Amino acid sequence: MTNTSLGKILDSACRSIQNQIGSGKVANYIPALARVDIKKFGAAILTLNGESAFFGDAYESFSIQSISKVFSLTLVLNQIGDKLWKRVHHEPSGNAFNSIVQLEMERGIPRNPFINAGALVLSDILLKDRTPEASIQTILNFLHEISGEGRIGINHEVAISELENAHRNASLVHFMKSCNNIENTVSDVLEVYCNHCSISMSCEELSRSMLFLAKEGFDPISNKRIISPELARRINSIMMLCGHYDASGDFAYRVGLPGKSGVGGGIVAIVPDVGVITVWSPGLNNNGNSLVGTSALEAIARISNWNIL
Repeated sequence: MTNTSLGKILDSACRSIQNQIGSGKVANYIPALARVDIKKFGAAILTLNGESAFFGDAYESFSIQSISKVFSLTLVLNQIGDKLWKRVHHEPSGNAFNSIVQLEMERGIPRNPFINAGALVLSDILLKDRTPEASIQTILNFLHEISGEGRIGINHEVAISELENAHRNASLVHFMKSCNNIENTVSDVLEVYCNHCSISMSCEELSRSMLFLAKEGFDPISNKRIISPELARRINSIMMLCGHYDASGDFAYRVGLPGKSGVGGGIVAIVPDVGVITVWSPGLNNNGNSLVGTSALEAIARISNWNIL
């Protein structure tokens, strides 16, 4: 159902930033993403009590990119728990999401699971006793369960494009392997990583898939506990501190909610005990976050007075 007041909040916020649509630059270092129409804009809000509101291209699928790291982090924490933090730290990076310099300074231990190096370690862990194909299917099965949508899949054009241009990520994996922080082959880790970043979802599907983080790990879609309340709080904390690359502090200042962005132009924000907001606009700012999407979330947070403070 669409709630009238919720619809008014979303409509008012999204209309207030219409003059910005088309701003920023698409992620041209991934050729398949460089072809996305920069004027696309969608937004969705889903609440824990079943209310919903949508705007613009909210039902159109796009490449979720680094937003997928939230799902891989959830799976890994369920798989090995706090043992993860021996291989990946949970501190803000303050550097670019694909920085090699920082990784070298910290001897092959990524600063957090949302920068590329950290997510590559997550992919390595998901490969334990699995083939790349099985690891990718594990992520897809998880998404099908928590979204209630069995058609979510990988945009293979984007995946191929990413693999063909994964030189920096390959360097990160090679360096971490030299530090004994990667157990599988470089090619297998890259295959898992590039494919899960190439998953295609809509704003509506992403909002549904993240509802468990708004309810301390309990998913109202599958009616199951996905992760413990303690680990759900940790994921939200890391999203708040590290979810937007080296602009995480600016996002926290402007929006005040845990969130995760991706260079496909999507941003998901969690409103604890309320619901989830997802926005999509492909034009990125200098930090690799959706320029218009960030403005839209700032407007939604201001109008709704949703924040964690």
